[in-house]
Amino acid sequence: MIKSSSERTGFSSRLQQCLRNSHHSPDSPTELAREFNVRFNARPITVHAARKWLVGEAIPTQDKMRTLATWLQVPIEWLRFGGDEQQISSLDPVNALRSADLKLIADMHFLDEHHRQIVREFIRIIVRTYRQKQVPQPAPPVAVPSLIDEA
Repeated sequence: MIKSSSERTGFSSRLQQCLRNSHHSPDSPTELAREFNVRFNARPITVHAARKWLVGEAIPTQDKMRTLATWLQVPIEWLRFGGDEQQISSLDPVNALRSADLKLIADMHFLDEHHRQIVREFIRIIVRTYRQKQVPQPAPPVAVPSLIDEA
């Protein structure tokens, strides 16, 4: 089945919007391919395929569409077909993983369990220390001079 030009153009516009919302370039097929391939567990896409998505020459297959929607945190139906703008979920930067984060997680799998445990504990210590610095410490009590003359 050949997809109509308006379907491809609509998908391209929504993809570019999602990339902008997630602070990625909507004009870089190289960046799109790199970020997508980090998250996709099958055969990687080429920069040429990413360019076709961005310029409205092609629409990805369902498995690739699912990966895009998960990565960009939007409903797959909206990304593919459009519709109500209210369907777009707000991006949560705390939960959005960058490619460097995913690479680190993937690299941990090369370690044995003992060393993975060391890495996890190290991260917990750093997070705990960071959070303690973020919590405002109570100010020390201030001596208030007495207004009554002590005799």
